[in-house]
Amino acid sequence: VYPVGRGVDLKDVSEEVKDPQAVVVGVGEKDLSAVLERMPEVWKDKLVLLQNELLPQDWKKYSINNPTVISVWFEKKPGQDVKVIIPSPIFGPQAELIKSALKAINISCEIVKSEEAMLLELVIKNVYILTVNIAGLKVGGNVGELWKHHQELARRVASDVMDIQESLIGQTLNRERLIEGMVKAFEGDLEHKCMGRSAPSRLERALQQGDKGGLKVLALQEIQSKQNTES
Repeated sequence: VYPVGRGVDLKDVSEEVKDPQAVVVGVGEKDLSAVLERMPEVWKDKLVLLQNELLPQDWKKYSINNPTVISVWFEKKPGQDVKVIIPSPIFGPQAELIKSALKAINISCEIVKSEEAMLLELVIKNVYILTVNIAGLKVGGNVGELWKHHQELARRVASDVMDIQESLIGQTLNRERLIEGMVKAFEGDLEHKCMGRSAPSRLERALQQGDKGGLKVLALQEIQSKQNTES
């Protein structure tokens, strides 16, 4: 294993490690573009991407056409064991490798059969994390409480998020299937907190995407307005 931290020159490392089995990219959403932009050509067919808010255009615009992608549905926090919410979908050339590695530490995952199926899985994760984070800015609590007591709000936020996702990928999706996927994840961990530290930046990024797509994301705008008033 060759760890590559922030500030390390990727080109220098690629000259030392020319034929890795996989190159796992694990950075924050806002940092992904900068990392992929300077990704050495020799590594591009070995990439494994695991970021939230991930969509195909995020890698294709850097001439990365066939990465391995995993939609991560587990978490590991300091002082806690790994918590698996639902099995994590994987697609791409290194899918078997990643599945084997995760199985070795008792983390369940599933290899999906097509690029289209993986796209749906990525959007489900995006709808989940954006909906719970953004709705959580208004009501706090956990996902079980959100769906039980504030389902109308959750559906309004999810509808705006789905508008944005469809605008980004340039196609319509089965919205009921997206909601079903989100609720399945809710049921996997009803105690999961809605609002993480990234929630404000997720809302800001979603609003920027909505504005760029010419969308009326009224639920998101209302929550942003409330945030601005309170601050």
